[in-house]
Amino acid sequence: MSGGEVAGILVAVFWAILVSFLAFALVRLAQTLKATTKLVAEVTEQAVPLLGEASATVRSANTQLARVDSIAADVQEVTSNASALSSTVSTAFGGPLVKVAAFGYGVRRAIGRKGRPDERPARTVVVGKTLPSARWGGRRNRGSKG
Repeated sequence: MSGGEVAGILVAVFWAILVSFLAFALVRLAQTLKATTKLVAEVTEQAVPLLGEASATVRSANTQLARVDSIAADVQEVTSNASALSSTVSTAFGGPLVKVAAFGYGVRRAIGRKGRPDERPARTVVVGKTLPSARWGGRRNRGSKG
């Protein structure tokens, strides 16, 4: 065998190994693509019904929000009516009730003093002590003179 024949055999063996490696890689790639196709099909089968259910849920939530909005509007109207009623009652009865209460207080006080003559509180006289005059003994000047 000559050197050219050995080189040809080596190149043929190298090409055989390379082709078998590429064939193995292509078989693995085909298996991976089959598994990916199967996974995408399963996800599609499950996602379509989920999207339909999500759409129905969103529609139901929008309906409920519309109902809540109308309820909130009704509550606001009731609140404004209650506020108006409260101010009307306060205006109509507030002043007269205060006057009746003041009159009742005056009557109770007059009845309580009816049996007693006008009594003034007794004044205390301290013997030997001179009280300051109003000019010099006011609150402001108590500590300065005396």
